[in-house]
Amino acid sequence: MLLHILNIIAPVFLVIAAGFMTVRRGYFADHMVDGLMKFAILFAVPSLLFQATSTLDLSTAYDWRIMLAFYTAAAVSFASASLLAYWRFKKHPGESIAIGFGALFSNSVLLGLPISERAWGVDNMSTVYTIISIHAPFCYLLGITSMEVLRTDGRSWPETTSVIVKAMFKNSLMIGIGLGFMVNLSGMVMPTIVTSAIEIISNAALPVALFGLGGILTRYKFSHSLGEVGTVSVFSLFIHPALTWLICDLLLVDQAISRTAVLIAAMAPGINSYLFASMYQRGQGIAASVVLLATAMSVISVSGWLWALN
Repeated sequence: MLLHILNIIAPVFLVIAAGFMTVRRGYFADHMVDGLMKFAILFAVPSLLFQATSTLDLSTAYDWRIMLAFYTAAAVSFASASLLAYWRFKKHPGESIAIGFGALFSNSVLLGLPISERAWGVDNMSTVYTIISIHAPFCYLLGITSMEVLRTDGRSWPETTSVIVKAMFKNSLMIGIGLGFMVNLSGMVMPTIVTSAIEIISNAALPVALFGLGGILTRYKFSHSLGEVGTVSVFSLFIHPALTWLICDLLLVDQAISRTAVLIAAMAPGINSYLFASMYQRGQGIAASVVLLATAMSVISVSGWLWALN
């Protein structure tokens, strides 16, 4: 079992480590990492998500129990981490929301996709893609709305709605997913030459994104707020997946399906948690530290979850 788990986890984190060490040693410049990540986020990963959603069997893929379990657990983790930041660590409301966002936004794409694919197989990824399809809209909707309601200099409701809509339509991953659904629902048959080109780009998505993620992590440093950083990391890596598993059990979800949602919930916070904090200029140092610490911790925690789920 241990060897099986290492075969799933180790290659993913070795690629991240390769990116980290290559940039840290100066063999790969910062601007090269930026170019790599732009290719991954703007083209390769959206192509992968387009390919998946355009061929997804919508009649069976969406199980309301899975979605309810995953996103209820995510919302509870977010609310709890935010309240702890406010009450226990005496942060301002807006900063508390920015800190708690790390417990909400799992790195479902850059970490979740490659680990799930290696764990469950390419043919068992429909649940992963259905969760990812509404992940960014749900998280940004909840995060932005909470921030605007609770911060002292919040926007009006029309302005808040505008911010949410812009955040959705400017997100390249959401564009890829949206176009995929359009093709799926319309029944359009795309020319083989086009689908083959998309497949070539999609094949580069995960290795390029993982290597680039390692390079990006060199820019983050631990802050002195280890209490807040550790708290959010625990919610992201342990509380969110545990709650997802509990709710799936209560709703009698088949184990083969529920374990897929639990594993995605166990992913470390994504770079989006830092981007959200930067967007509001609140808690950026803590958000960056959470991404760095939780990603490092997830080598152990994800291995533990895979052992438990198997």
